[in-house]
Amino acid sequence: GAQHWQKVFTAVVVLQLVGEGKIGLDAPVDAYLPGLVRGEGIDGRQITVRQLLQQTSGLPNYTEYLGEDVRYYDPRELLDIALRHEARFAPGTAWGYSNTNYVLAGLIVQKVTGRPLAEEVDQRVVQRIGLRHTYFPAPGDAAIREPHPHGYYQEGAGGPLRDITEMDPSWGWAAGQMISTNSDLNRFFTALLAGRLLPAAQLAQMRATVPAGHPFASGARYGLGLVSTPLSCGGVYWGHGGSIPGYETRGGVTDDGRAASVAVTAQPTDKAAMSRVERVVDTALCR
Repeated sequence: GAQHWQKVFTAVVVLQLVGEGKIGLDAPVDAYLPGLVRGEGIDGRQITVRQLLQQTSGLPNYTEYLGEDVRYYDPRELLDIALRHEARFAPGTAWGYSNTNYVLAGLIVQKVTGRPLAEEVDQRVVQRIGLRHTYFPAPGDAAIREPHPHGYYQEGAGGPLRDITEMDPSWGWAAGQMISTNSDLNRFFTALLAGRLLPAAQLAQMRATVPAGHPFASGARYGLGLVSTPLSCGGVYWGHGGSIPGYETRGGVTDDGRAASVAVTAQPTDKAAMSRVERVVDTALCR
């Protein structure tokens, strides 16, 4: 399913462009999108590209305000929805998960390359490491191309399960619109941590973390799109779990690059179910 692990794909493209001298990690968002990011306590001149990728910008999360409307959204619309709300905190003073950060990162990629984000991700990541089942759906294309598990969404504990497999995923865009498979994600995280997608300097920046909060496991730390999660056997694994209604992914790669594991389930609605998913990953990686 379309997942928040896509943030790592978007972050990789941004960091490749940093390595090419086309984007400055500590440059303000306004250097690339002048005047676009303004609102109550919000100013794109005060927010850096690094803060977008690290989730320390303080920008409101548009997904909290979308409601039940599952139509196609343009990225600018998603941004407009977010900017109607006030900043959560001053840039760089705290950590707070917001999909808005990655919509802006995607818009910056398009601005500096002059090409659609989907094409840049496809050329720079998907084709480069041979991911055969990873793609962006076309606008308005809710159907998933290949045989796939159905996603079910439960509104709160005890609510009815709704099959929402064919929900239009455009509301995720740069933050989580792509479709992929377990084997492709394993291949992606393994290649990334092995240094096959980024120069050493940019991979090191990606792995420089700050403490993360909800929705990640306790002890999790957030880099530039990458999350490190502690393992019961010591050390950490690197990845980026994600959930959209109906699907859940967890997993990644240990520091030595040997193990990769991704769990995809009907979306667990309570903490106990979530920690069971986390335990499955931990067991697989600690074998």
